[in-house]
Amino acid sequence: MFDWLRGGSRRESRSLRLRSRDELSTATRVDFEELAPDINTYLGQAAYLQLGFFETLSELIALTPELAKKDALSRAAGAALKKHEDLVRLIRERGDDPTALMLPFREPLDDFRRATHGVRPQETMLSVHIIAGMLDDFYLALSASYGDTGRRVARILRGDNDRQAIVEIITETIESDPEWKSLLAMWGRRLVGDTLLIARAALRPTTLRIADEEKVEPVFTELMAAHSRRMDAMGLAA
Repeated sequence: MFDWLRGGSRRESRSLRLRSRDELSTATRVDFEELAPDINTYLGQAAYLQLGFFETLSELIALTPELAKKDALSRAAGAALKKHEDLVRLIRERGDDPTALMLPFREPLDDFRRATHGVRPQETMLSVHIIAGMLDDFYLALSASYGDTGRRVARILRGDNDRQAIVEIITETIESDPEWKSLLAMWGRRLVGDTLLIARAALRPTTLRIADEEKVEPVFTELMAAHSRRMDAMGLAA
């Protein structure tokens, strides 16, 4: 199902380091060269993911009647678009065509985005916050694999995401009706499984051996820890 995320041909010297935004001083380092995707795959996926977050947030703006919430969502959408544009600029500076790098991932990532849209806008808001948070962390982890290009990507991904307003909207929703708490907690648990599949499929080879799993485990442990902190901040159980 996820063969489309398999790495390509051009490679740079790389090792994998996970840097949690909250705990940079205790970042987990993993020697991961043979499993990291090639640089074009990495950049194409990262750029198209940010474009997808922008599209989803733009759709939510249209579905949200309250002006204050529209404004909050527009700031988050603008932050995602800026990251996308910065990544596209980086790709162009490397002499590559951004459209060509992103195109292989358009259909499958659009399918993933549609599959993680909720029935209700609040569910989709949670989708953006959880998925963008986990995948930004994952692509930050991979960024140490690509030298100066990776350092530039890391600076882009660490930029302000303006998603705190989404957290506040979700928190207000939970406080308005206790039933939302269990519904959104269950939705969040579903999202994390789908998102981890996307992250795993980005690695090479697509099917990980037992030895590879041992290398991957610390990275995904940190991803889950950061996810739990996001859920806790909203009063939801991970």
